[in-house]
Amino acid sequence: MKKYKDPLLYKIVRPIGSGLFKILYRPKIIGKEKIPKTGRIVLAGNHKNNLDCMMVIASTKRCVHFLAKIELFKGPLGWFFKAMGLIPVKRKMKDGKALPESIKYLENEKLIGIFPEATFNRGEGVILPFKIGAVKMAHDTNTKIVPFVIKGDYKLFRKRVRIVFFDPFEVKSDNLDKENEKFMKFIKKQLTDSEV
Repeated sequence: MKKYKDPLLYKIVRPIGSGLFKILYRPKIIGKEKIPKTGRIVLAGNHKNNLDCMMVIASTKRCVHFLAKIELFKGPLGWFFKAMGLIPVKRKMKDGKALPESIKYLENEKLIGIFPEATFNRGEGVILPFKIGAVKMAHDTNTKIVPFVIKGDYKLFRKRVRIVFFDPFEVKSDNLDKENEKFMKFIKKQLTDSEV
């Protein structure tokens, strides 16, 4: 089996980027102890802004291998996203490579970050329908999902945004559509809960 190492560039950029992000947006991070310090895990939650990736990165010292739209890899910064350990996804068609690649990372005890909505929600209801990828990769590798919700707005120096991590979600059956629906309903409930 090919060994997957955490990218050197990520190790350099993460503390700098996270520090700057925390200074600029002063996020509230709740429940980060739910993220295991070692071992395979999937982080999955809602998507509201391009800054959500930085929010998740700022929540853990572990390397987060995000699934990201393939268009990012075709631009002038494509080399950067590849060197940061991101996994390209073709969103407009069935992608036969992204899921197997994600599974390889999990089999190497790495951490995958994914937004099951597949794009950020521009106010079209509480949450967009979840793609099945997070549940599928968790099921196929016997990996738990640590759910999160991001609430509030990204306002410079305003302490208006927060992320909350919850107890791990376990995919318990082979009915992945049902498990995906269950997971989506859990995230939706947390987003509408005023106490979260």
